[in-house]
Amino acid sequence: MTQGVIALTLILLGTSQTFASDLQKLKPPPEGKLYHGVFAGGPIPNGEEQIKRTYVESYKRQAGTELAWVYFSHAWSCGQSFPVETATMIRDDCGAVPFIRLMLRSSDEREDADDETVYTLANIIDGMHDPALAKWAESAKDFASPLIVEYGTECNGAWFPWNGKHNGGGETQYCDPQKADGPERFQQAYRHIVELMRNKGAANITWVFHVNYHDNAELDDEPDWNKFENYYPGDEWVDWLAVSVYGAQSAEQSWEPATFRESMDDVHKRLQCMAANKKIIVAEFGSTAGYYESHVNRPLFAEQFKPGVWAGAALDDLLGPERRWPNVIGFAWWNEAWTNDKDADHPDPANDTNMCLETVHDLSRAFREKLCRYADSVESTPHVHER
Repeated sequence: MTQGVIALTLILLGTSQTFASDLQKLKPPPEGKLYHGVFAGGPIPNGEEQIKRTYVESYKRQAGTELAWVYFSHAWSCGQSFPVETATMIRDDCGAVPFIRLMLRSSDEREDADDETVYTLANIIDGMHDPALAKWAESAKDFASPLIVEYGTECNGAWFPWNGKHNGGGETQYCDPQKADGPERFQQAYRHIVELMRNKGAANITWVFHVNYHDNAELDDEPDWNKFENYYPGDEWVDWLAVSVYGAQSAEQSWEPATFRESMDDVHKRLQCMAANKKIIVAEFGSTAGYYESHVNRPLFAEQFKPGVWAGAALDDLLGPERRWPNVIGFAWWNEAWTNDKDADHPDPANDTNMCLETVHDLSRAFREKLCRYADSVESTPHVHER
């Protein structure tokens, strides 16, 4: 074993022991730095809940650096118990903070969002799931080291059952007649979960409010009530803001993608107006291979969406000396590949989505180059508040 590996092992062991004994809640990185995280779904997806250590380590090798957090989903369609095994692996084996998407839903399928009857916002508000949430909070507290948790991922996107479209939409019959029922119910459900877990002593959780970069209720006329600002629970219940920003998501998508800068400029301005004192993380970003090849008839436009070009430009703006969005304190690539034609009789591999550094070589080159160039701006060590 080389001296470098020995040193790294000691650092990781020391980190996990310190987390468990003396330290509590994650705090922002030092001034001028951004936390580096990842969703490590890998080239052969195993579900957003089943994060493998091998995939995390593979991403780190490709990116050429360590990680401050590892992102994964806890889908209650698969069980309600706190995901202690995955969280422990991330902390003890990877030396990172677990970042948990708390997914209260009965099905993982997008088309089932409108059919949710168990984990509705109304049921959460009414306390139907309080016993399970209380047990989850107690286990989170017993974990005894920092966690990042979000409820209501991409709340302004209708692909999830907590979006307002599935919970009263733009009606105004619930509480405040000046507020749309769907977003108002979301606000109350989010507050209910945070207050319950804080009351159970889970003070090691950093709470995140996570929006999509564009509002999408999947309706013919995009309604004003679905703007993410209407979902915001308030500063008292939220520690950090988060956003998902994607470029091309499939080779043959029907809508025209945007560069990271174009999308981020717009959403960043809105987030600042909504909650000026809150730090922002890019919880998810990515752009697939294959889009350029499918749009070679527009080479100048499509060139921007080669994965390495898109990601490289994003990292320049996030980490470069200009620091285009100075209150952004972290970023995490969605490192996964999946099949889009899985239900077709003859799936076309050219339409697969692939955002994996392991298999998209211009992407891994871009990450290694940019993370090395801007090494002084990248923070891979979690910083925590003492108890």
